[in-house]
Amino acid sequence: MNLRDTLHRYVDDGTLPGAVAIVDRGGRREVVAAGSVDAEGSRPMAEDTLFRFASITKPITAAAVLVLVDDGRLALDDPIGRWLPELAEPKVVRTPSGPLDDVVPAKRPITVFDVLTGQAGWGFPSDFTLPAVQALLPVQGDGREVQSFPEPDVWLARLARVPLVHQPGEAWLYDTCSTIQGLLVARASGQSFPEFLAERIFAPLGMTDTGFVAAPGRSTAFYKKTAGGLVLADPPDGQWRTMPALPLGNGGLAGTAGDWVAFGRMLLAGGAGVLTPEAVRLMTTDHTTAAHREIGALFLEGQGWGMGGAVDIAVTEPWHVPGRYGWVGGTGTTAHVVPATGTVAVLLTQVGEDNPVPPRWMRDFWHAAAA
Repeated sequence: MNLRDTLHRYVDDGTLPGAVAIVDRGGRREVVAAGSVDAEGSRPMAEDTLFRFASITKPITAAAVLVLVDDGRLALDDPIGRWLPELAEPKVVRTPSGPLDDVVPAKRPITVFDVLTGQAGWGFPSDFTLPAVQALLPVQGDGREVQSFPEPDVWLARLARVPLVHQPGEAWLYDTCSTIQGLLVARASGQSFPEFLAERIFAPLGMTDTGFVAAPGRSTAFYKKTAGGLVLADPPDGQWRTMPALPLGNGGLAGTAGDWVAFGRMLLAGGAGVLTPEAVRLMTTDHTTAAHREIGALFLEGQGWGMGGAVDIAVTEPWHVPGRYGWVGGTGTTAHVVPATGTVAVLLTQVGEDNPVPPRWMRDFWHAAAA
């Protein structure tokens, strides 16, 4: 099934109120806008409609950290405690399944590399029942509720009280490191995270519609899927209407499909003056071991992890290509670059699920994009 038929199928059967997809194959761009910005059909979906990016924010955040590495203001082996002293002396549970009060000191400081690759020791493994993971849940929160987070200093103080579930470098864990990355950028640059992104990434790439605030008149509604159907979780004039106290590096951006394509094309062009080719290589190279991937198997499904996104390392589905890099978002978004074919594929919808396993309609998009 081609791209247009794929999107219209899921809009027509009510799975999605609407969607925008762009598949850019080396400048040959296919754009499909289907359905409406909301379940009521109040306004047709358009190519420039604004969506909540959710976790496809993560690659952009990692790129911001690597801009500072390219500048020489950060080094990969620098301890993050130099800029985030709250996290300079973390405790680690003696065993991952052990109680919160049975802790030992970290064997070494958490480094910039650890945070970039999801190996700092904070985050989510496949097993959410672990006591240290349960303690992290209320601190990390739901990144789709951006206004629920406190200001950065308060959040860091809360995180510092949660022990690491693994020693630095010993596990790949999902999500929390991307939040830390945004705070690291702000502390190391002396700018707010939104200001740094606007100056060093969005302006050079012409990403004029991307930021932590989205105009209600151009935004979608956001829905969560339940057994009883779609439930409104955030209206167009909801949580993205004003700047949050903590601009979330793990999922706080909103923008257009075209803006993410511009970011993806930058990666395929070797950095295009925003990043060095070495920084792009670091971002899009798998940094996990088999043991790392086993701990995070719920999220990775056989993929590896670079910096800010997954990396295909095995061909287990028709759309998998070794070196394919990108990620998915809990608001119904997905964005990948495929260096082997020069392709950027982005799908933005307004339907999220709490299950980290990608839904059928997303997999069908990947299949169509790979055709």
